[in-house]
Amino acid sequence: MRTKRDLERQLAAIDGRGYPAYKSLRGVYDLDGFELSIDHVQGDPFAAPSLVSVHVPAAQAGFERELYATPERCVALEDLLARRFAIEAKRVSFRVRGSGKSGLIATSSPGPEVLPRSACEVGDEGVLLRLEMGFPAHGRTVDARALATMLFALLPACVERALVCDDACQHAAREAVELAEDQATVRLALARLGLVAFVADGSVLPRESGVSARPLRGAEPFISPESLSVELDLPHRGRVRGLGVRRGVTLIVGGGYHGKSTLLKALQEGIYNHVAGDGRELVITDATAIKLRAEDGRAVRGVDISPFISNLPDGRDTRAFSTENASGSTSQAASTIEALEAGVQALLIDEDTSATNFMVRDALMEAVVAADHEPITPFVERVRALWEERGVSSVIVVGSSGAFFPVADCVVQMDHYRAFDITERVREVCREHGVEASGAKGAGAWDGGLSGRLLTLPAKAFRRDERGRGVKVRAHGLDGFSVGSGEVDVRLVEQLVDSEQVAALAQMVRLIGEERLLDGSHLLADAVDEVYRRFEHDGWWALAARGDVACGFALPRPQELCCALNRLRSSM
Repeated sequence: MRTKRDLERQLAAIDGRGYPAYKSLRGVYDLDGFELSIDHVQGDPFAAPSLVSVHVPAAQAGFERELYATPERCVALEDLLARRFAIEAKRVSFRVRGSGKSGLIATSSPGPEVLPRSACEVGDEGVLLRLEMGFPAHGRTVDARALATMLFALLPACVERALVCDDACQHAAREAVELAEDQATVRLALARLGLVAFVADGSVLPRESGVSARPLRGAEPFISPESLSVELDLPHRGRVRGLGVRRGVTLIVGGGYHGKSTLLKALQEGIYNHVAGDGRELVITDATAIKLRAEDGRAVRGVDISPFISNLPDGRDTRAFSTENASGSTSQAASTIEALEAGVQALLIDEDTSATNFMVRDALMEAVVAADHEPITPFVERVRALWEERGVSSVIVVGSSGAFFPVADCVVQMDHYRAFDITERVREVCREHGVEASGAKGAGAWDGGLSGRLLTLPAKAFRRDERGRGVKVRAHGLDGFSVGSGEVDVRLVEQLVDSEQVAALAQMVRLIGEERLLDGSHLLADAVDEVYRRFEHDGWWALAARGDVACGFALPRPQELCCALNRLRSSM
């Protein structure tokens, strides 16, 4: 390992030279208190920033082992340190001026969700923090003196304030890991109590706006109905009370703007832990739950949608249905079957984003269009079988149709953002109208739609680039990504909440494509399992495309990887 003095000499030697001279700095340096690793140097000041990492030895960082002794504690501590460093980096970024990205110092800047991220790793050897830096230049000429300021003054200050455990950091770390333990306790309780989700009393569910994840100031705190409330004993917060969404078929009803979709959105994002102050810290949902919706125009490949759609007029076999331009109903049918293939235990559905003809079909329509002329068996006629035969629960927001009332186990009404249990009232109304509460007209046993698929990814889509270096990967925020000639649109995969998850998905799909894990001889589920086995064994190195691990990746769930693979389009 080279020393700080070695780095100073190298900087002096390249000052004023052409920008490629920065590449000579690659390597590891001891900077008196932490190790600096310059892993990748950008090609010019306008290119993607340089990749840098700092390692603070355990003795210097000073974090007690108990703070990262379990997986949930470790993720919480890493998340906290990444947030602290991001704040410090933002304060000093671009203090050094120059062309292009000169002076940039940045790492992951998480939202309210606590996710495993490549930005920070904590272990017995200390703290590893990955970041990006814009090596300074004037035009395309090296400004080594400015880089020396960044490396020897600004960066060490960020490390000292963010990654070294003083009293304030110790307190914040303990609060973060204790919250994570409480959240883990709730997750374990879900299965024991037969719950899909738990929403603690006092939770703040509304957000500031449609484009803000911050809690709405002055919002009505959530209070659970007495008949649906459960109490949990948490290791740090003690006894907490809240709504227990029981397994089975649950409806969320109410007038417009009274909080139905707000509650469902909190549930769909309850698959993730949230930081203190978010308002949804103890909104916890089954980790496998998937939000379903219609996706007009999406591609579908070889999905058995026969439980919902069959006897098409053109005679197509819906047991292995494929299309490049799915309708609302076929897309939602395919997404439902794909979710079951991915091993979900709960489906989350909002009628506002669903295909009406996929969800329900009323008596008047049946009287006009005979059942034998309608290829769609609506979801309302399958939802009981999904639960009773497959153990898959459904939580459905409905506001305009009572068709699901007869098949519901529980009905929650949202009124001015307050929750009420109206299950018995709904059953009474069903009896008054002569509708049996035990099942829906036409409901039947579940048949088909759950066999694993031998999905094939086209090998030509994963060709190496023109220099033979590997498949080109580009992520496009939360919209999607490209891998080789393949494109994946994830704009309507609603439980992806961070662009870093999409970046990680892109690398996972690249790995599957390059290593032919879906060549027609492997089940989709098996390929996904293999990716996560490699991640478990190799960590973020499993997703390193060209030998470097960068900040900017967050771990998605296996369910979202399945969603991405099912939406891959290739021009080859």
